Amino acid sequence: MTRTSILALLAAATAAPVLAQELNLYSSRHYDTDERLYSDFEDATGITINRIEGNADELIARMEAEGANSPADVLLTVDTTRLERAKDLGLLQPVESELLEERIPANLRDEDDEWFGFSQRARIVFYDEDEVGNPPQTYMDLADPQYEGMICHRSSTNVYSQTLLSAIIEHYGEEAAAEWAQGFVDNFARDPQGGDTDQLRGLVSGECDIAISNTYYFARAIRKDVDGLGQEELDGIGWVFPMMTDEEGAHVNLSGAGVAANAPHYDNAVAFLEYLASDQAQEYFANGNDEYPAVEGVPVSESVATLGEFEGDTVDLSAVAQNVDAANRIFGEVGWE
Repeated sequence: MTRTSILALLAAATAAPVLAQELNLYSSRHYDTDERLYSDFEDATGITINRIEGNADELIARMEAEGANSPADVLLTVDTTRLERAKDLGLLQPVESELLEERIPANLRDEDDEWFGFSQRARIVFYDEDEVGNPPQTYMDLADPQYEGMICHRSSTNVYSQTLLSAIIEHYGEEAAAEWAQGFVDNFARDPQGGDTDQLRGLVSGECDIAISNTYYFARAIRKDVDGLGQEELDGIGWVFPMMTDEEGAHVNLSGAGVAANAPHYDNAVAFLEYLASDQAQEYFANGNDEYPAVEGVPVSESVATLGEFEGDTVDLSAVAQNVDAANRIFGEVGWE
């Protein structure tokens, strides 16, 4: 479906009388470049977006406290484990949309159509090309003793750590995942600390030789100046899109959204989700925040293209999100702080 036809569909969908020409958006995305997402939707539909922004956990708690009186129409956040938690709490509702089913691949949306992924960040291996001649090619390789004392990663409290281990649990089972986690922790060059950009800075500073990071942090540094990650430093960093299994590719984190269970403007909420699946919005995700689009065929930004195309893990992300409790238990068992 073309960009023009999607926007025409949105305009037609919102032409009928509604409670109000507005949309209450609860969002944990904090990127200035998303402003075009909102303004173009408003221009195309005449619907005004009222934003409540904050930490995803805080927004979910707020929706839970508001109950049936919640004004929230859409929850937009940066990881599907939060969306799955919102679903489990009864804060989201199923969406019937042929457009979303057509545009969003099945593995990037909830099995009950309560949430949908709209942009992807692959979690991959970066390494010091001068120090690492044989970089890990799979996630399981990261637990190999040959990499002892070489790896930087975030803390176990971070959602990216939780979803990575949860995906490994889904593929290999809890026992194998615990063995992997112990080997991975044994290979840490330092105690887990900081964000993904700090892991990349660890490569530059020599604190570690291998770092795990989502792609958009590195792509952003290619596109613009990031403190401690100048072009000279980036030139010495290589990367690998590791395989999750012999047949499944790189682990993916999603930014996604769902319609609130008590949405007062349901039709507007669905129209907004359908807009996020349009070529226009998908290009904003790609160009504005250095992410990979969720919709196939949408071109990536120049900075993301530098990293190259990748095959993502096609595991059901709804199932992965259900493993977070098991992942947290394993973190404690292996001493992953």
